[in-house]
Amino acid sequence: MSAGTSIPDRRFYRNRDRAVIGGVCAGIAEYFGFNLCITRVLAVIALFWAMPLALIAYFGVVLLVPSKSLAGTEAPVDPQFTRALRSSPGQTMSDLRGRFQSLDRRLARLEKYVTSSRYQLDREFRDLDDRPRGGGAE
Repeated sequence: MSAGTSIPDRRFYRNRDRAVIGGVCAGIAEYFGFNLCITRVLAVIALFWAMPLALIAYFGVVLLVPSKSLAGTEAPVDPQFTRALRSSPGQTMSDLRGRFQSLDRRLARLEKYVTSSRYQLDREFRDLDDRPRGGGAE
């Protein structure tokens, strides 16, 4: 699996599954990793503050931006990871790098143990313990 296929394409779509009117707020919240309720509240505030401009912008997005339904499809990536990556990519990648470095250190210790003579000795002791013990003549 390549890096290009593991993270979904970052394109802006209207979200039909979570839409109230046209799915614009749901699409914005999904694209930027925002909370959907807060995005809708901000849209309503924008509607009251600058009604003609907000309505033109909203319905312009409804007409120009394609909608996408995610129903029935599996998310190939953890949604929390995607949200964290979109909100703070530097911190998320730093955390991910730290996790991989920790895994690399653990793997190096495991390889060192498996290739050591101590592993062979422990294995022979385990084999001795696992042999059936007979109390009498067979």
